[in-house]
Amino acid sequence: MNTTATEMSTAEWSIMRIVWTLGEATSNQVINAIQLEKDWTESTIKTLLRRLVEKTALSTSKEGRKFIYHPTIAEGDAMKATASDMFNNICDMRKGSVIADLVQTSPLSKADIENLQQLLAEKSKTAPDMVECNCMPGMDHGADCCKID
Repeated sequence: MNTTATEMSTAEWSIMRIVWTLGEATSNQVINAIQLEKDWTESTIKTLLRRLVEKTALSTSKEGRKFIYHPTIAEGDAMKATASDMFNNICDMRKGSVIADLVQTSPLSKADIENLQQLLAEKSKTAPDMVECNCMPGMDHGADCCKID
């Protein structure tokens, strides 16, 4: 079974973030890191590691009696795939408001904000006056279609 990031549970994402941060990790490193934030048992964490290996999100190598876990998908690729999958399920008319809400509620550095401003300024040059609704292809959608409450 080959996995995509969109097939990972929230708990599995927690495990992956540790392995991505460390580059590779033993089960004990993952257990110690997770237990600083979550009240998960060792067996729960090992089950999550096993599932991630089964999904091919992690690979293993053996060093003595220890298994070393290695990510098989880059963190950036996983984030992009998950965001893309989510946005593919949202009406095109609503994507701007969802992005605006994410910007409003997410911690962003000044560099992040400057980058977003540059991207938006460039995107604005070719943006349409209104984005078409794509909820039901082939239908005539007026300006009130998919109106956000």
